[in-house]
Amino acid sequence: MKIKKMESRVEKIKLELQKVGEMRPGSLNKQMTVCGRSGCVCIDPNKPKKHGPYFQLSYVHQGKSTSQFIQREFVSTVTQQLKNYKTFKSLTMEWVDLALEIAKEKLAADKEQLKIKKKSDR
Repeated sequence: MKIKKMESRVEKIKLELQKVGEMRPGSLNKQMTVCGRSGCVCIDPNKPKKHGPYFQLSYVHQGKSTSQFIQREFVSTVTQQLKNYKTFKSLTMEWVDLALEIAKEKLAADKEQLKIKKKSDR
């Protein structure tokens, strides 16, 4: 990819990042549980009816693992925040990849210019 084209993509990525919105890392899992009370339908050996669903968010931030339950009313909000975070991560990874490639191309071009300069100085 040409440098100008890569730099243009980086500028588009910057604009896309401005639109990301609220975000959070992690994953949201739906769980069904058994309470263990004697006589409860959740522990019926033939047709158990577990309690739930309960939604649990798990993530690691700054090396600390965290888990919290999310009320059903907030599941769609949290789901959107998780999606936004994935978008953010994807865009920033692409930006870094492009930045490395741009730096590599520029270094190669600078080396070539230096070779040409040295030949003309002889």
